[in-house]
Amino acid sequence: MTNEPKRYMTYEEYLQNIRQGIVTKDGRCPVTPLLLMLQGRWKSQLMYEMCIYDTVRFGQLKKDLPGITNTMLTKALRELEEDGLISREQFNEIPPHVEYSLTEMGRGLLPVFYAIMNWGFEYEDQLYENADRQKE
Repeated sequence: MTNEPKRYMTYEEYLQNIRQGIVTKDGRCPVTPLLLMLQGRWKSQLMYEMCIYDTVRFGQLKKDLPGITNTMLTKALRELEEDGLISREQFNEIPPHVEYSLTEMGRGLLPVFYAIMNWGFEYEDQLYENADRQKE
């Protein structure tokens, strides 16, 4: 038995059907919940960082996300945990510490981040030209 994700349609079928709107059997959009979970300045970047680690502590995430405040990191971690994308394990040792990791649902986003990475490499020159232009 493999851990491959379920396939509901091929990419070709997706391209044919996207203009009609693709919905679940209950008539809901399958994309909207994830977009809502990842909205905000830090959540997508935080999830990408979580893909790098099996488990990670708050301090490491803080180092990996320059510019994020402790308050914003805490808020984003709590919301991602509530959404079921990451798990939090508290160790009541001395000193106490907390470790975060992706849940099974969160690991299901690895192919999504892989596709985004490939897109980033494909359009790297244009993306950085635009970013440099905006800094001027």
